[in-house]
Amino acid sequence: MEARHGEWPQGLSPKLVAALKARGLEKPYIHQQRAIDHALQGSNTVVITPTASGKSLCYNVPVVESILQNPASRAIHLFPTKALSHDQYGELYELTKACDAGIKVFTYDGDTPPATRRALRDAGHIIVSNPDMMHAGILPHHTSWIRLFENLRYVVIDELHQYRGVFGSHMANVLRRLRRICAFYGSKPVFLCSSATIRNPKELAESLIGEPVQVVDENGAPRGSRTFLFFNPPVINSELNVRRSVRLEARRLAMRFLARGHQAIVFGRSRLDVEVMTTYLKRGMARIHHDPAQITGYRGGYLPTERREIEQGLKKKEILGVVSTNALELGIDIGSLDVAILAGWPGTIASAWQQSGRAGRKAGGSLTIYIAGSSPLDQFLVKHPEYFFGTSPEEAIINPENLSILSSHLKCAAFELPFEDGEHFGPMNPAPILQYLEDERVLRHSGRRWHYSSDAYPSEDVSLRGAAGENFVVLDSGQNNKVIAEVDYDSAPFLIHDDAVYIHNGRTHIVEKLDWDRRTAFVRHRPLDYYTDSESSSTVQVMNIDEETPTPEHPVIEAVRFGPVSVTTVVAKFKKVKFETQESIGYGVVSVPPLEVQTEAMWLTLRDGVKRMPSTGMQDFAASLQGIANLLRHTVPLHVLCDRSDFGIYAMVRAPFDQRPTIYIWDRYPGGIGIARKLFSISDRILNSAGRIVTECNCPAGCPACIGPQLDRGTEAKQAAQELLTLLRG
Repeated sequence: MEARHGEWPQGLSPKLVAALKARGLEKPYIHQQRAIDHALQGSNTVVITPTASGKSLCYNVPVVESILQNPASRAIHLFPTKALSHDQYGELYELTKACDAGIKVFTYDGDTPPATRRALRDAGHIIVSNPDMMHAGILPHHTSWIRLFENLRYVVIDELHQYRGVFGSHMANVLRRLRRICAFYGSKPVFLCSSATIRNPKELAESLIGEPVQVVDENGAPRGSRTFLFFNPPVINSELNVRRSVRLEARRLAMRFLARGHQAIVFGRSRLDVEVMTTYLKRGMARIHHDPAQITGYRGGYLPTERREIEQGLKKKEILGVVSTNALELGIDIGSLDVAILAGWPGTIASAWQQSGRAGRKAGGSLTIYIAGSSPLDQFLVKHPEYFFGTSPEEAIINPENLSILSSHLKCAAFELPFEDGEHFGPMNPAPILQYLEDERVLRHSGRRWHYSSDAYPSEDVSLRGAAGENFVVLDSGQNNKVIAEVDYDSAPFLIHDDAVYIHNGRTHIVEKLDWDRRTAFVRHRPLDYYTDSESSSTVQVMNIDEETPTPEHPVIEAVRFGPVSVTTVVAKFKKVKFETQESIGYGVVSVPPLEVQTEAMWLTLRDGVKRMPSTGMQDFAASLQGIANLLRHTVPLHVLCDRSDFGIYAMVRAPFDQRPTIYIWDRYPGGIGIARKLFSISDRILNSAGRIVTECNCPAGCPACIGPQLDRGTEAKQAAQELLTLLRG
């Protein structure tokens, strides 16, 4: 696609125009011009254009212009990760330096030295940071940032689509606190946002910042040729419709490029995927007498210094291949890679485009290979590429009013400034929660104000990215208990239980001991030819029905319901899986505390008579119900911008709540983050998607691409599931 240009706005500072032209930017693209115009006119803006289309210029130009016009003006740039903020700092620094106007740009995060922190509070024109530092390091200490808040003109929020679910719900409350402090100091900043393609950018942006926004979504940047290869691995067992492993196919395809010196990135869907494929590629490089050190993994849990070294190694071409989770799909500059391989569906169309954009970012052409797994969602997408190339149907969902999240941020906000009687926090009146916090002796009401009265520092106990604020530390016993990684609370029972194989950058370690109370796992390096994979089970207890849609005319659905539930998840065992062959070679027992959460769920309550469908018996009905649950687990992400780890699903032939067959879908975060509530309103859409997938699958009796393997479900389960789905769809 040819570039479409606009003009730099009239009245733009000559210094800024000269700096832009010196960088080869004679004219802006049309989306850049429109976004800059909106920003200079004081309108909140969200830019939705593809990767490498110059979105950063849309917010950097108005920010720099405001400082050139008024040196007292200030701006905050927020990026979802420290790595991205460090990366974007360089581009912003070069632009301000070229303007030769003494504009000071500083990065402020956990790595900033104390002496530098004191200097930048007064001297910094532009503060580059992340939401976590804004939450815990800036807002609680606003009295040290008076100059910033009195003169705050712009707030930049990059990668807007990342702020969904738990993270987005927290972020909306952080921004409410920010706007509240700005109002106290007499400023009203303009919010400039950018995002990958999602279905509801305007709704998401307005939910986050609490104000109307202008949407700029017509891309004017040129596009080089992009080649997409949708690859379905061969069937290796036609009777069971089992396909060759995605991990093995990713290794085979990646080695073709790596052996010829082409730089490649492979994206895995989980930490385990990343470490297993890193191990495969290192071994593959050794077999062809290449240096295995040219291959590395990249994921959450690696130490910050380790991640920075990997990023620099990719830029300098010292690293030839990297296997990553979605941690590298953001706009971190890792140079121009030759090929991106998506080993399984990333979870969302937005993520798939972001990952694809890592190849050929600075070159004319690019190659992306999507390798489909055996799951229903993967098989649906590889057979329907038009779904991927069409308009994104995924909606980003947040729930800032989640009681757990909201009450945490009300404590933080009261610590920052007392609440006045009648004062709103975003769109809601917080008085009932403030009263509850006073009853808990966190706040004190005096003189028509709510004052913070606890000794605790509230923001330290609030994690923006999960339910638990405390990670587990992984120590290598063979290296004098050296810290090698961190693992988040929810993942610990699955990854670092006793006797688990913990893989770090291709090196296998045995977990010798998990000290749950001290949040510490002790591991020891040991060369192994297998890895471990944990299995869990959940139970659901309904606490109340908040909303209900009775369906008296429906043939099998008695009602669609929504309300609070209590979910208990137990990780009870693990299996040992051989590298390369993927065969199971044994099982072990996991002894960790159960994970309990009170959250929101939607559920389909079926009529009791459905168990006596003419063509099936009770055993086939149970298998078909479990098969439909398996289908729904994969179809939910087609409609909601979330990962399969964000929600749980469970089917019961006889639910304790009302003794009826029931399918539950719940949010994994305490209190719920809006996924179940959204699914409550679109249950017909997810059932239709499930029906389409199982109908199009040509297996005779069930397989991984539809209801699950025949061996798990029985020979009649697919027929029963199709019949039941037809009835469920009305």
